[in-house]
Amino acid sequence: MSQNAGTSGPGGAERHHKPKPFAPIDFEPFAGGADPARVSEAAHLAAQALVRHGRDSDDPVITKRLVKLADEQGLEAIAEMWAESPARSLPGALWRLYALRAATVQDPERISVYFKAGKDTAQVSNVVAGAAEPPGADEMKTMADAILSGAFDGDFDVALERSAAFCRVVALGQATLADGAEHSNESHARKLTRNSHLLVKTAEDLEHAANAWRLGELD
Repeated sequence: MSQNAGTSGPGGAERHHKPKPFAPIDFEPFAGGADPARVSEAAHLAAQALVRHGRDSDDPVITKRLVKLADEQGLEAIAEMWAESPARSLPGALWRLYALRAATVQDPERISVYFKAGKDTAQVSNVVAGAAEPPGADEMKTMADAILSGAFDGDFDVALERSAAFCRVVALGQATLADGAEHSNESHARKLTRNSHLLVKTAEDLEHAANAWRLGELD
């Protein structure tokens, strides 16, 4: 991935990707390769190597570099490798961890609004997600970094479950805000509701991946 961080622009100069703004549910498919089997094999091998590299090291500098991989290489570079992988696979789970962090870092204020709207109702998920109180923009970014960091320097299944819990709190917040906007802004309410449903599906996929990891079946 690090060798393909940029593409050539119209004048032939290298143009580096910058992370594309992502909402937590914006997991749009990216173009794959000509040979799906080889692309899938490469995605799985890259995911396994990344996780193994992070978990075999006790160097916090390496963990920090892995957490900020999308910041340095561009989220598109990660998406090109993993976005088309099955949701309930190691590369699919990693893609969601990175995309959720990117979405949070891109717009922490908006994410904090959703989180605040959902946390009191989704109390268990709020505790599992582990956001500091009050959950403002800075707390959202800190939590997103901590969750992804935990995938490398903690228990991988716990990181997946924390990310799933984060998704559930945000999704409930979106649904709550959609109910409040139903009459005043019907279009916005429909979008929030749709996003909420998709984010719940993401949470379910992450929870399934966490269980598969504990069983030694996530690949």
